[in-house]
Amino acid sequence: MSTPSSLESLIEALRCLPGVGPKSAQRIAYHLMQHDRAGAQRLADALGQALLALRHCRRCNTFTESEICERCLSTRRDAGLLCVVETPVDMNMLEQTHAYSGLYYVLMGRVSPLDGVGPAELHLQRLLARAADGIVREVIIATNFTNEGEATAHALSEMLRNRGLSVSRIARGVPVGGELEFVDSGTLAQALRERRQLAG
Repeated sequence: MSTPSSLESLIEALRCLPGVGPKSAQRIAYHLMQHDRAGAQRLADALGQALLALRHCRRCNTFTESEICERCLSTRRDAGLLCVVETPVDMNMLEQTHAYSGLYYVLMGRVSPLDGVGPAELHLQRLLARAADGIVREVIIATNFTNEGEATAHALSEMLRNRGLSVSRIARGVPVGGELEFVDSGTLAQALRERRQLAG
């Protein structure tokens, strides 16, 4: 017996989620239809509402329901610091540290030539205009330490330095509470390269 076309469409739609393969999509679809139709309706409503209400902040490019997000409008943030991240999730992680009080710019991606994503696809001119507003005194690049993240950081630093902006990159190293014997050699090597002087 064939699967109803509407159920097939649901399974196929669920496969767009990261980490969800064919079997997982099928399990989720059957679970929602068999055990949690109310949850399925809430999911459908929330997704529809998000698609209608969310847009990109005109200043930092993250998701917001207003033209400019609350963080960018806050007078308690240091407008002279601009931290560039790949995704809104990365921005949220940095916020959870309570160690940064500046503003952000969210790229919504990263340079990835294999996927056909270059600087033009990331609309880096918008970032450049934002960083060169005369208020920003330092741009902190906080892209991931993947090959794509490093390529993005390199492209950004070249572009921003050519405009005379001060650019820094978040450091890599041994995690807080980490023991050297359990740290991978690449991280340890980077920690050695990025060592700093201790105040005397």
